[in-house]
Amino acid sequence: MYIDPVKVREPGYIHFEDIPVCQYNKTIKQELDEGNYTKEDLIRIYRDMAICREFEHMLTLIKTQANYNGVETTYPGPAHLSYGQEASCVGEAYLLNKDDITFGSHRSHSEILSKGLSCINKLSDEELMQTMESFLGGKTLAAVKKFADTSDVKELAIRFLLYGTVAEIFARENGFHHGMGGSMHAFFLPFGIYPNNAIVGGSAPIATGAALYQKNNDKKGVVVCNIGDASLGCGPVYEAMNFSAMDQFKTLWEEGRKGGLPIIFNVFDNFYGMGGQTMGETMAYNMPARLGAGITPSQMHAERVDGWNPLAVIDAYKRKMELIKNNEGPVLLDVVTYRLVGHSTSDQNAYRTKEEIEDWRSHDPIVKFREALVEAGVESDEFFAKLLQDTADRMTMICRAADDKEISPYVDFDKNPDYLANLMFSNEHVRSMGAPGQKLNVTGPKESCKRYADLAKKEHYAFDQDGNKFSDMKVYNIRDAIFEPLINKYYEDPTLVAYGEDVRDWGGAYAVYRGLMDVIPHSRLFNSPISEAAIVGTAVGYCMCGGRAVVELMYCDFLGRAGDEVFNQMSKWQAMSAGILKMPMILRMSVGAKYGAQHSQDWVAIVSHIPGLKVFFPATPYEAKGIMQAALNGTDPCVIFESQRIYGKGEEFHEGGVPAEEYEWAPGAVNKVRDGKDLTILTIGATLYRAFDAAKTLSEKYGIEADVINMPSLVPLDYTDLIASVKKTGRVVLASDACARGTFLNEIAENLTNMCFDYLDAPPVVIGARNWITPPHEFDKYFFPYAEWIIDAVNARLIPLEGYTSTTTPDEAEIIRRNKLGV
Repeated sequence: MYIDPVKVREPGYIHFEDIPVCQYNKTIKQELDEGNYTKEDLIRIYRDMAICREFEHMLTLIKTQANYNGVETTYPGPAHLSYGQEASCVGEAYLLNKDDITFGSHRSHSEILSKGLSCINKLSDEELMQTMESFLGGKTLAAVKKFADTSDVKELAIRFLLYGTVAEIFARENGFHHGMGGSMHAFFLPFGIYPNNAIVGGSAPIATGAALYQKNNDKKGVVVCNIGDASLGCGPVYEAMNFSAMDQFKTLWEEGRKGGLPIIFNVFDNFYGMGGQTMGETMAYNMPARLGAGITPSQMHAERVDGWNPLAVIDAYKRKMELIKNNEGPVLLDVVTYRLVGHSTSDQNAYRTKEEIEDWRSHDPIVKFREALVEAGVESDEFFAKLLQDTADRMTMICRAADDKEISPYVDFDKNPDYLANLMFSNEHVRSMGAPGQKLNVTGPKESCKRYADLAKKEHYAFDQDGNKFSDMKVYNIRDAIFEPLINKYYEDPTLVAYGEDVRDWGGAYAVYRGLMDVIPHSRLFNSPISEAAIVGTAVGYCMCGGRAVVELMYCDFLGRAGDEVFNQMSKWQAMSAGILKMPMILRMSVGAKYGAQHSQDWVAIVSHIPGLKVFFPATPYEAKGIMQAALNGTDPCVIFESQRIYGKGEEFHEGGVPAEEYEWAPGAVNKVRDGKDLTILTIGATLYRAFDAAKTLSEKYGIEADVINMPSLVPLDYTDLIASVKKTGRVVLASDACARGTFLNEIAENLTNMCFDYLDAPPVVIGARNWITPPHEFDKYFFPYAEWIIDAVNARLIPLEGYTSTTTPDEAEIIRRNKLGV
């Protein structure tokens, strides 16, 4: 798009529209007279509020008194209650159906129940029974029928919803996710209730990714992201809002995909984080709705709504959902509410006065909305008194059953010690995540991509018949090996999207994506903002909803800016959902060279430490193609590290070069590139080539023959071939470009020591970069391990080499000195 230097420098002003604040002013009688609600509708709204309030009351008493209406029980987990916020949640959910998706905060019980109750009202008895009977093989429904069977299907569904949620909170097997999610992670996908999040603001990028999925795959329904007012201090929340409103949705995306994402950011503004008061203390916005002016010229259609009046919230949603329907999203709603209890049940409310809490209690919707309904003649006060009693009786029955270990057992880890281990990875093989018959969105045949056509002309082995290397221009390299499976998958899986910083016109910082824009439209390959948390978080949401995503962080050093999204979101939802959710997501990160301290770090160890992630680091084109293909055919979250040093490398080791046909790298498999009998050298990443050079020198100068084995699959990792090699040679060196302290190689060395102890002639030797910040490229030889370091370590620690003097391997005194200094 052309940027006119004259026009963009013209003088003028930015104009803002007024943001409405609590403008709804209709009475219940007016709403009835206008036919907007029936009396039954209004009663149901109050009933849903009452159910949510009683649910929170139950948890409050269990946490504080270990007794709820005679049910004596304790619950050690968290209880972040939305006691007081029920009207806001019920109002939000009133118009939503199962096709609409909600994501929640960690104060989510009322959000879950309100959405579920709204769906129960809208679904037929047949649909409800089918949902309950099919969910978890009917296990949850069978438990409900043991204590609360009824011929009224909608009432049965209410009991099912309440029981499944309580059982999940109580960590019971009949909970919606076998108790693996718990209070802050409860959800129920059949009703469009997607994960709630223990991380403040954590749902914002995930919900944005869900909206991208809805948009790209022609799904019905709006996405609602529930967050609190304090979450607006979190960077990922701003990143998500900006991502959801990118100009390219309107300027560059193809017809049929134009328009902002179908998402409503619903801010439950209860004026507090934990004890920090957002208005007047910790935040600068005064009213969260103001933030919309900083995102889009339309101010995100922002509005502040009285969330203690459910009809005001419903009125706002009716108008905002129409905007979404017309592709005018995203929307920001600032919903004024208040929690009448502390942040958690241990909170003594020392940060606010009793007068403030009592003043808010005097406006409690459970009391005031009831009074208004009676005044409008909807029903008598006695009717609502009975409704509240019935609600308490139902909740007591549910609580008693959820606490009963016969009806609601825990998952038996004694009988099935691998229960949770089996949930970490789905290990499924799915060629396409698309719906049957879903159309591929491409701009031409694959062959019209020049780069794809040129691959057939490239040499798939680095050397000619005489052993001479082909030129870099002729050889099929690592970036080609990543590109080829990706373009093939674009033509197989209609849900596939790829995005990150500069991946389209630029082709990616290291040309992996170059050429794709010839045939892939903007909606499937696009430049993201420089928003690492949004890049990863949106991919999590996109995949969670049924899509497949490949996203890139330009350097692995930028991982810190997406820490939560990688460590807490991408990695955990498969297991926390008891395997219901799948995460066919690939996160690519390059390991830098030549760029100094903030761009040249190898953080394999950090990611490998996180349970729930598959971690790869291919170092040859043969490895890269197989790993990329396996990841693209799988349903697990994969992190793939790639070294910038070797993107242009051709295949130097695999006999016959890189196969032209499709193949997959076996999970955990290692790559033995050289045979030996005296020494084992194990490598990660680009050190493979330096280790191979070291092995050649050891052979030619000293007669020592080394096995050289690269480990492109780190999680999982099959030790079989490693053990066989170490038992054969009795000596092992491990090398990578990561700083030696805390390197993943230490984990491998420890395991090999334990499994091969009787065969080792010396302890394993781990070689990594120095424990410094990465210096400029000119000083590489002092920082990164080179072939000389490996030879030096062999002489100093394993096999004395004739006439050789070690100079780079620290002795015991030097090791002590360095560690004492922390370097």
